[in-house]
Amino acid sequence: MQSVVQVPVEKTEEVIGLYRNRSRSVDKQPGFLSFQLLQNEVKPGELIVHMTWTNKESYLSWVTSDDFKRIHELEKKYPDQELANIKPIVRRYTVRAD
Repeated sequence: MQSVVQVPVEKTEEVIGLYRNRSRSVDKQPGFLSFQLLQNEVKPGELIVHMTWTNKESYLSWVTSDDFKRIHELEKKYPDQELANIKPIVRRYTVRAD
């Protein structure tokens, strides 16, 4: 799963800091394998949240969980409303070959 987030370039480091200090509650979810925050080298305001799951069911269980809802409600209350109003573009992929 990937979420593409477009951030104003001047606020990119602030957003990276938020992800570095994330709650890590997703790390404890059944089927969760890894989390990475990627930054586009050409467009520094483009960040990609990349998570790997053992299967689609585990991911869907996470996004429908109360913990997921709680975390994303907190994001909406972030003091910087410009950042709070950013809507990520979510993309899901299936591994077809290793």
